[in-house]
Amino acid sequence: MSLHSKDDPLQCLQQLNQIGIALSRERDIPKLLETILIAAKSLLNADAGTLYLLEKDEQRLRFEVLRNDSLQLYQGGTTGIAVPFNPIPLYDPSGQPNTGMVVTYAVLHDTTVMIDDAYVDQHFDFSGTHRFDQHTGYRSRSFLTVPMKDHEGTIIGVFQLINAFDPETGQVRSFSAADRQLAESLASQAAIALTNQQLIHQLQHLFEALIELINTAVDHKSPYTGAHCQRVPILTMMIAMAAFRSERGRLKAFCPTPEELYELKIAGLLHDCGKITTPVHVVDKSTKLETLFDRIELVDARAEVLKRDLEIAFLKAKLAAIERGDHAAIPQLEQHFRAQLVELEQDREHLHHCNSGGESMQPADQARVRQIATHRWIGPDGQERNFLSEEETENLCITKGTLNPAERTIVEEHVALTLRMLNSLPWPKPLRNVPEYAGSHHERLDGGGYHRGLSEQDLPMQARIICLADVFEALTARDRPYKSGKPLSEVLNILGQMVRDHQIDPDLFDVFVREGVWLDYARQYLQPEQIDKVDLNRIPGYTH
Repeated sequence: MSLHSKDDPLQCLQQLNQIGIALSRERDIPKLLETILIAAKSLLNADAGTLYLLEKDEQRLRFEVLRNDSLQLYQGGTTGIAVPFNPIPLYDPSGQPNTGMVVTYAVLHDTTVMIDDAYVDQHFDFSGTHRFDQHTGYRSRSFLTVPMKDHEGTIIGVFQLINAFDPETGQVRSFSAADRQLAESLASQAAIALTNQQLIHQLQHLFEALIELINTAVDHKSPYTGAHCQRVPILTMMIAMAAFRSERGRLKAFCPTPEELYELKIAGLLHDCGKITTPVHVVDKSTKLETLFDRIELVDARAEVLKRDLEIAFLKAKLAAIERGDHAAIPQLEQHFRAQLVELEQDREHLHHCNSGGESMQPADQARVRQIATHRWIGPDGQERNFLSEEETENLCITKGTLNPAERTIVEEHVALTLRMLNSLPWPKPLRNVPEYAGSHHERLDGGGYHRGLSEQDLPMQARIICLADVFEALTARDRPYKSGKPLSEVLNILGQMVRDHQIDPDLFDVFVREGVWLDYARQYLQPEQIDKVDLNRIPGYTH
């Protein structure tokens, strides 16, 4: 134990200075609390001590750190062992102040309390201390209890030191007036350091809550993207940690600090914040003809009109044949009528099939749509026109998904808006790359992504990680408006092909597959039927 001499104020001042510097540098609150108590014990040559924090409701003192050198008893702080004592109430059930205990008295009266001998003192209840001593064989004698107050003078906690040692004899002694002054100086420094870190943590929590608020707004705007905003950052961090552990290829050099990982997490959370302005009818477009409603219903109505026109034409022809006595012509008319109905129904079913988006559309299917579009029908105004308008035809011929070029441009604008929104914020230095990482999640290594067309040399590893997470989540998502979630075997095959096409980072895909990140994620977030058998040997672009 480091003992100081009360006759050496300069040494005490230097030690107090060093403690203040150490406290101001500590960022981890449990470690900070432990450091405060250790510093107090060292500065005042105390054998044991306890640090309490006032709970948010300001009704109870919660044990945070307990240390006793003689008993080698260390709990709370960074030990991983929780202090096993219940919080101490400041008021009894009737609402009266609980001033019977030293720590509660010190808080309630905002004063430092010194006790020369707990076994002699008649002012406070030391029954708990006596039970502890009886159980452990310890002898608690002198006590020094000091409230810790923040910059506004509000008590936020208290530390209590037990059994001061005489620096010359090493025997237990009473705490002195000089000890009290030192302890109060330390308490002031400790409270400021603790308050600063608490404020930083509170601001961080507020910041993350605001991000969650944005994602919730997107979620309420469209149920098809809200879960995506939640899942991509989760998958992003799973991939990042796998890459961090990897010793292969370029990932050997990927050694992010905790601060850099947090920066990546925030970028993942905010990667789609620009979608808050994307029109709902575009985000939720589940079929190619959907606007405010699915216009396939209009196509069905036209088909019904055509069906009735065919029936009327058939009945007129049949009546004419009967009137001229040509009964032999009726079976041929009926056969032709039925064939027309079958063809009409087949055309209608084909349009329904094409109206549903998919990964690709065959040229033959597109040609048939254009051929059906040329059928003529008479509208409500009595004018004859094509069965499908030019705009409907082009929408039904969309090759991939459900969005036409104009709508796809609107959706892609969310990336530009994300970057613009995030660049407008005054990011602190540890988070300065968030806009770049978040705003690059649709870029590709071959330069074919959007909206800036960045290429491989422009994409940092963090942006590539979000790219992979975004694509995997989109392919497996079961809540998209135009498709159900794909099975893992198909998703990994698509991603592998993207690696071959130089769109996705091959090193990341390698660790993603080899470390089983895809399977860990799937077990938590995908439906059982999506988790099918995967033959890793058949995945394109994957090197074992």
